[in-house]
Parts: sequence; structure tokens; C-alpha cells
Amino acid sequence: MKRKNNTINVSKIIFVVLVFSFLAIVIKLSLVSLQQKTDGIDLTAFVENRNTETEVLKANRGSIKSADGEVLAQTINSYTLIAYLSETRTKDPDNPQHVVDKEATAKALAPILGTTEEYILSRLNDEDAYQVEFGTRGKNLSTITKNQIEALALPGIDFIESTKRYYPMSNFASYIIGYAKSDDNGNIIGQMGIEAYYDDELQGEDGYTIYQKDAYGYTMPNTTTVTEDPVQGKDVYLTIDSKIQLFVENGIQEISKDNNMDWLTFSVMDAKTGAIVASASNPNFNLNTLADIKSYLNPLTTYTYEPGSTMKIFSFLAAMEAGEYDGKEKYKSGKIEIDDAIIKDFNGKGWGTITFDEGFAYSSNVAATNLAIKIGREKLYNYYASLGFGRRTGITLPNEAQGDIDFTYRTEVATASFGQGITTTPIQNLQALSILANNGTEIQPYIVEKVVDSETGEVTYQHEKTELGKKASEENINKMLSLLHDVVYSGKTDAKYYESDNITLVGKTGTAQITGNSGGYLTGKYDYVRSFAGVFPYENPQYIIYVSVKKYTGVYREFAEMVKKVVEEIAKYKNLTELIEQVDTNKIITLDNYISTDLTATEEKLKKLNLSLVKLGNGKYIINQYPNKGDIVLAGSKIFLKTNSSEYQMPDITGWSVSEVNTLCKLLNLKLKTIGYGNVKTSSIKAGTTITEGTNIEVVFE
Repeated sequence: MKRKNNTINVSKIIFVVLVFSFLAIVIKLSLVSLQQKTDGIDLTAFVENRNTETEVLKANRGSIKSADGEVLAQTINSYTLIAYLSETRTKDPDNPQHVVDKEATAKALAPILGTTEEYILSRLNDEDAYQVEFGTRGKNLSTITKNQIEALALPGIDFIESTKRYYPMSNFASYIIGYAKSDDNGNIIGQMGIEAYYDDELQGEDGYTIYQKDAYGYTMPNTTTVTEDPVQGKDVYLTIDSKIQLFVENGIQEISKDNNMDWLTFSVMDAKTGAIVASASNPNFNLNTLADIKSYLNPLTTYTYEPGSTMKIFSFLAAMEAGEYDGKEKYKSGKIEIDDAIIKDFNGKGWGTITFDEGFAYSSNVAATNLAIKIGREKLYNYYASLGFGRRTGITLPNEAQGDIDFTYRTEVATASFGQGITTTPIQNLQALSILANNGTEIQPYIVEKVVDSETGEVTYQHEKTELGKKASEENINKMLSLLHDVVYSGKTDAKYYESDNITLVGKTGTAQITGNSGGYLTGKYDYVRSFAGVFPYENPQYIIYVSVKKYTGVYREFAEMVKKVVEEIAKYKNLTELIEQVDTNKIITLDNYISTDLTATEEKLKKLNLSLVKLGNGKYIINQYPNKGDIVLAGSKIFLKTNSSEYQMPDITGWSVSEVNTLCKLLNLKLKTIGYGNVKTSSIKAGTTITEGTNIEVVFE
């Protein structure tokens, strides 16, 4: 009986223990399910980190293109060269996965990477390294370079793939385009120029994929995968005309070869629309390397300086608009006393008693002062302000400066009338000059023509011409244009060097002293900013130019001739005058329709006209041509004739222009990638190679 009672007591104890254990487990599970943290551990995050994977789907950054479709900035694949040194990578001696022959590897890689065998060998002889890289020489390699190295079949050589921003034309319009670079997370971020201002549009939005994974990292079956596709970056089309930009770049390069200067900036604007079709400067920099960048400020929008006598265009117009200008009225040139200051003409003695019209042609400071004092500070200031001086134009480029036109005293009014004591920017001058080409109506300048969805081709933004109001009467504008014509064609000042036989360029020169750091003006021989503001052609202005240079040490006539040459090239390119081509009418040819004609007969006919034929294929009949019927060409021009051939051979395109290569690619449906600008240096497809439609071709221009 006693034994029985003991058994019952033990059973009760065990039962009670089991009940309490069960209750403890239930309570613990309840706490785990109800609380975010248990024992200091965030269980939700712990589970998600173990089982949920989020993969970022990177958006492609959009391209920047010129008005005529040239790619100025794009994102491309780039590669970093690596070499595996550890023998542990090789499992099969017949298929080595590490560098076996270091000397041979160094000898093969050196010419491709543009470095020495000794340097490469020093990297390969790092005995403690599992793998090595090759510094800057081995980074940001192009696909072409990668393919060259892969063709060597060197054991242990491999690549890490990434993306980078690439600028096919290097230092072309560098301050307008700006640059972008990768951050620590691999995101390409705009740093300057259009790349920075339109960074959001160019970047797009990354997407993602969320999925469940098992302990081994594989996607778990029968689980939900959530994907949000990336929104690709948009393409930004600039107003830059690549040909006009090239004319300007070449002009600056030519004048900079043998002459010193602090800086030079040269911009061209479409007079009717406000589109900036070219803007270049010296110094500029290579967008791909950034090694030679000396300033992060865009001269077009951020350089502020005293403009000098180009402001007489607007101070004289202010007098005209105030009804205080009589061009035949005479005044005494040379000097004039204003309060406690003496204002002098640039030659110190003037030209005697002359008319105000003559004073403008001579760029007389005394003439401008007389007019400014006559109309007063308020009218002069208000007219300058109405043209946009003293405030930003609103052009879509970062860090635009606003300049300063604050003047109060009579002496300040006098100096402001000839562009001293106030500061402006090149873009402000271009905007104000637009009144000369639009019967007194001012046009806002702009640099972006449109923004396009890179996937659908939809235009998400299209610029519309922006008129800023009537700032001068048509009568006064015509009067000013005639005065500007006289400035260049009267031969009275250095402006005579801008006179062209081929296009009627009119405008005004400016020479402004440079202020010193401690106040006052510098007095050195070259301590000036010299400028030229012009429009052409005079008969119906289509383009506006504004050029300025600081501390130019060369011959001014050569500087003016550089500007004139660029203007003549633009006029020729845009067919603004027939005087550009000094040829007789026999050299001007109007093309017929040659499609469906016999190749041999047509070839003989075109050769007699002294045309250069590019025959595509060996067919008997012509199925396409370029230029087309009715187009006017000059003797010696290339005529493309595509025949009904079963196959086509690559012609020798060495020395061809970009437009000629584009024509070839359109006719043969080739996919073109260009590097550089100028004329063809090399092509990825050799002359004589049989090509098929859709073939990729890479052409290097120089």
C-alpha cells in the first residue's frame, strides 16, 4: 500500500513538470510571435536576411547627343584586366588557370596596354598575391582592347566587367557636355555641365527583383518572385551642331598654337531661335581622362568680366529708344570731364568734332558718355536690365552667374556706357544681341532641344522658342545694324579685320581693362579682355557670335582672321551665300535619278561630270543612290550607287568624313559606332571584306 502511494506521488510530480514545461514553451512561442525582438535579435530581419534576396536591376544612363544626332556621351561596358597567380586555381595541367609563363605574358600585354614589359612583370612577380591588377593601364579597357587580349589566349588572364561613361569626341564641347563618374556604389553621377543639370533624366530609376532563396543561395521553388523593371535613362539632345562646333574648336586650336592667353571663349547662336549651336573655349579638357582640366567653370555661363565697348551697342540703343539720339549731331571727341573724372577716347586725343554716327564707328568713349549723361542713370540702367544684364538667362546649365550692372554716380554712368565698371557673361551678351536679328524682339538662348525616352522614342520634352518681349523698334534696330556695318567696313578701327569678301559679317569690338585683386586696373601691355560681338549675314542675320579673350599676346589681326574664317565656314556649310565657292557654273551639278539605270552607262556619264563614284556591289543595275535626284553638288563630290548585288564589299573609307561614313552605313544597313571626330583614321572592317546587312562597324576619326 505504501509502495503504491509513492508511485502515485512521482507520477503527479512528472505530470506537473510536463504541464509547466508545456506552458513555458507556449508562453515563449507567444512572446516570439508577438515581439519583434527576442533575446536582442530582430527575428524578422534575421529571417528576411536568410531567405529573401533583393537583386538591383540597374537602369542604363541615357545618352547625350548633338542636334544632328552625333553621340556625345554614352554608357559603355569597360573592363579591368586581372591576372591569377595562384597555382591552386589549376586543376588540370593541360588547361592552366593561372599565369604560367610570366615573361611571355608581360611581352604580349605590354604593347596593348601601352606600358613596359618590366612594369607588367613586376606585377606578375608578386609571390604573395592570389591575383593582381595593372593600375590605370589595365582599367577602363574597351571591348576592342579586351578582344585583342583574349585573342592571345594567355593562361590566367581574365577581366572584371563594369560600366563607365564614355565621350566619343573627347574634348569636344567639354564644358557644355560636362562629365559623369561612378560613385562607390557603381552609380554614374553627373558632375558638371549637361551631365549634372539633367542628371535625374539621364539616370533613370533602378528596378529590382525580390525572391526567396534556400540555404545554398538557390531560388526556392513554389515561392513568389516580385520584379520591378528599371526605368531607363532618357536621351538628351543638345542644340549643338557638330559641324559648327568643329569649326569653332578648330579655330580656337589654331589660334592657341602659337599665342598665349588666360582664356578664350567662342560661342555661336541661331539668331532666330536662340539655339546655342556651338560653344568652345581654351583651355578645355578631355572628358574621358579629366587629366588636363584646369577649371570647373563653364566660360559661357560663369565667366563674368567687364565687356568693354561691345556695350555701346546697347547704350546707343538706349539713347535711340529714349528719343535722344541724332546720328548727325556733332560733339567734341577726345575727352570729357564728368564730376571729378576725365573720360578719354582710346587714342587719348579723339578725332576732332565728329558726328555721333562717326563716334560709334570710331568706338568713342566720349560719344557714349555724352549720350549716357543725356538720358540719365535710370534710363540707361533700366534698358540694360530689360535686356537681361544683371540676372541669369535661365539656360539649363549649372552655376550660371548673373553679373553686376549696379552703377549710381555720374562717373559710373559714364563708364557703364562703354562697358567698364559693370560685369556680364557671354550668354547674357548673346541673349541681348538677339534683338538685332528679330526686329527688336529678344529671344531666350537655350542648349537642350529635346529629351527622348530611350526605350520608346517618345519625346518627353521639346523646347519651344521663347520670346522675351520687344526691346527696340524696328527702325532703331535697322539704324544699329547700319552702324555695325560701318564699324567693320569703314576701316576706322581694328574691326576692319573682320571684313569678309564671302559673307557680310557686322559687329562691334570691345577692349576692357582687367581689375586687379587690390582694386584699380592692371596696366600691363596685355592686361585686357578683348571681344567681338557680331551677326551675319547683314542682309538677314541668321547667326550671332560672341568671342572674348583674356590677356591675348598675339597679333590682333590674326585673332580677327580666325573668327572670320570660322564665320565663312559656317556660311559655306549653311549655304548662306553663293560667294563662298569661287567656282564657275560648270562645276555646279544637279543630279538626275539614276535608280533602275544600267551601272556601266551611268558610271561613264557621272565620270564625265568629274564626280567621284562609290560603287556598292557588283550588280548590273542601280537600286539606290545618294545624293538624290535634284540635289546640287560640286564637281569632285562623292556619289554613292548601290547595285542589285548578292553581296557587298567594304570600300576603303580612309580619310572619309563622318557624313560620308553615315551615308555608307545607311545604304548598307551597317550598325555604326564612332570614336573621335574629323576624318576616318581606321575601321574595324578592312577594305575588300564581304559585309552583310546588320554588321557592326567601329570607325576611329582623327
